[in-house]
Amino acid sequence: MKLFQGQLLVAVAALAALAGCASIGPPVPPSLELPRPPSDLRAVRKGEKVTLTWTVPSLTTDRQSVRYLGQTRICRRVEAALASCGTPVAEVAPPADFARDFASKKDAGTKKLGASYVDNIALEVEVKGQDPLATATYAVDVLNRNWRSAGLSNQVRVSLVETLPPPADFAARLTGQGAVLSWMGQAVNSPQGVRFRYRVFRRLESSQQRTLVGELEADRAGEMSLTDQSFEWEKTYYYHADTLTVISQAGKPDVSVEGDDTPEVKVVAHDVFPPAVPAGLQAVFSGVGQQGFIDLVWAPVTDADLDGYNVYRREEGGAAVKVNSELAKTPAFRDIQVEPGKKYFYSVSAVDVRGNESERSEEAGESVPGNL
Repeated sequence: MKLFQGQLLVAVAALAALAGCASIGPPVPPSLELPRPPSDLRAVRKGEKVTLTWTVPSLTTDRQSVRYLGQTRICRRVEAALASCGTPVAEVAPPADFARDFASKKDAGTKKLGASYVDNIALEVEVKGQDPLATATYAVDVLNRNWRSAGLSNQVRVSLVETLPPPADFAARLTGQGAVLSWMGQAVNSPQGVRFRYRVFRRLESSQQRTLVGELEADRAGEMSLTDQSFEWEKTYYYHADTLTVISQAGKPDVSVEGDDTPEVKVVAHDVFPPAVPAGLQAVFSGVGQQGFIDLVWAPVTDADLDGYNVYRREEGGAAVKVNSELAKTPAFRDIQVEPGKKYFYSVSAVDVRGNESERSEEAGESVPGNL
């Protein structure tokens, strides 16, 4: 009897302990493992290719970590919104690093993993390109391993307007005034509300960041050019050109679509170009009754990299020699090393900051009286 009472007390104590540690509730349904649809789909068109980018879902619709990821369907429809994906234009496998980065779930829900796809829309542009209002709508549909999804991503639209091919015969030529970029333009019949432009870009050899040099309207056939004066000498650059299609609609912001790029052209900006030759040189003698001298003045050279001027003098029948020990920083010079009764002939040159010297100016002559 005592043994039975002891066993009963142990059983009651065990039940009490279980009651204090847990509560009984409704069963939790299993997760459907549906990846949450992306909300950051972006589309960028260049020429006849559209690059789509989005963030790979790391959580399911019930806020659980995505353990398994299936294909992602690329959905596209012309001139209408997408109610469903229909027949996808492509199916993209999960990124190769998805399993590696999310298998441990250490970064699930916080780390972002990107995905992308490039779609060729040449056929759609060929059919709809003359209509500036024609568009294609994109979305992505991310599936689980059972080929089910929670719905489409956000939808983005891309213009199907025609773009021009890249400019033909694009070339670069270095001159003292800058890099001259040239190409052959073509005559274009623009649809109503559409304009075409040529654009030229530059990048440093050590960088992928491009800088817009300039642009011209694509409104005529024949050779076209522009000059880049904004680069730095003694550096290496790569230039390329493309086209830009601009759609203008009343009351709406302009829509721009980039065309394809030309091949890059390399330019080594080594300055071997002298400044302009000085002009307007005049020589005037002064100093009667005192020490004589000849004053020289000339028109200033306007080159941005001008460092100064050299002054040359010769006597009749002799060779010209430089008379200044340091560069003249202004377009004027006084020669005090003159002798009575002689005639002198002067010329000046311009020198830039890299030591390139121009040709000499036309000579100006002046005589020193013999009775000083």
